[in-house]
Amino acid sequence: MTLIKPFRALRPAPGRAAEVLAPPYDVLSSAEARERANGNPWNFLHVSKAEIDLAPATDPYDAAVYAKAADNLRAMSAAGVLMRDAKPCYYVYRLTWRGRTQTGLAAAASLEAYAANRIRKHELTTPAKEDDRVRQIEAVNAQTGPVMMGYPEAPQLDAMLARAASGSAAVDMTADDGVRHQLWVIDGDAAIAGVTRTVDALPALYIADGHHRSAAASRVAEKRGGDGSHRYFLSVVFPKAEMTILDYNRVLRNLNGHSPEKLLAELHDAYTIEPSAGAVRPSQAREVGMVLGGRWYRLVLRNAPPSPDPIERLPITLLTRNVIEPIFGITDPRTDKRIDFVGGGRGLGELERLVASGAAAAAFALYPTQMDDLMAVADAGAIMPPKSTWFEPKLADGMVSHVLD
Repeated sequence: MTLIKPFRALRPAPGRAAEVLAPPYDVLSSAEARERANGNPWNFLHVSKAEIDLAPATDPYDAAVYAKAADNLRAMSAAGVLMRDAKPCYYVYRLTWRGRTQTGLAAAASLEAYAANRIRKHELTTPAKEDDRVRQIEAVNAQTGPVMMGYPEAPQLDAMLARAASGSAAVDMTADDGVRHQLWVIDGDAAIAGVTRTVDALPALYIADGHHRSAAASRVAEKRGGDGSHRYFLSVVFPKAEMTILDYNRVLRNLNGHSPEKLLAELHDAYTIEPSAGAVRPSQAREVGMVLGGRWYRLVLRNAPPSPDPIERLPITLLTRNVIEPIFGITDPRTDKRIDFVGGGRGLGELERLVASGAAAAAFALYPTQMDDLMAVADAGAIMPPKSTWFEPKLADGMVSHVLD
């Protein structure tokens, strides 16, 4: 069973990437996307969030939005802003951010391998979000948002990507958030065959970010039937050691009837507690930073023997079992309005701000989930708790798209 194959990417024409590349569709609101793309008709947000070209009150899931996305993608191709490679290729996609570099492979990933669990998942999806991506794929007849995946240790593949990225890049631009995006094309037959063999020898690939996109691609393939490019989904696969997962923190809107003093007393049953003069960034899974009453505390769980269950040893599971469920009475964080989630990209200062403003009564800073833990969960066929991982930097929409022939 092959894991990947080369594909004919639809990508920015030479010199046009700065106009085209855009953040992923799901990290911006419609209003933010409209402002960001204002004055630039070729920004890929006109495809990924086409409601920005319709009346502001337009429902983002209206049929007109998907039709507009298709019109805009055709226009970008017709104007020569986007070009499509003549032959199937692989692509090296490198992200550089805050002094860290990760170099991955853009490829069409097999939905057969996805169904057989050689491409492994760790998250649940929601029907509404899946439906949105299905309608987008069907409307534009392409997958325009890549799924970010990780691969286990593979020095030979690392070396292949490094060699392919040793020359001049086809795309080299730095976005306004400071992330540098580079792309190289692997078009030699021998190099393509070597990459395919090396990836196929891996035990598995692991979806990191993009579960709704892969699930939507699977639904489209099932509906269309037969063979063809729709049996694959757009992906960029990185070595696990180079991927960056930031903390995904929790804020609580009230103290569930506790005073701050009572909360600290209850926490002391399971944690050692030390006041801190500044923000607390945990250095291990058993450690938590807490903002309460205008100050930071360092909490360290006293009794947490190692567990063979990869879910039970996650930082969020330890906090849930010892704090969120027994003290705050929250058993379903997906639906309970008393809890909210703050991605690590917003910084620990955001936790302070939310508590100081009264929008939250307490906030907890978590140690980031590690890639090895994510892979262990996926290997076990288990599902991570909601909002467990926040990957940075993000892949750009518009760098490569997978047209369904």
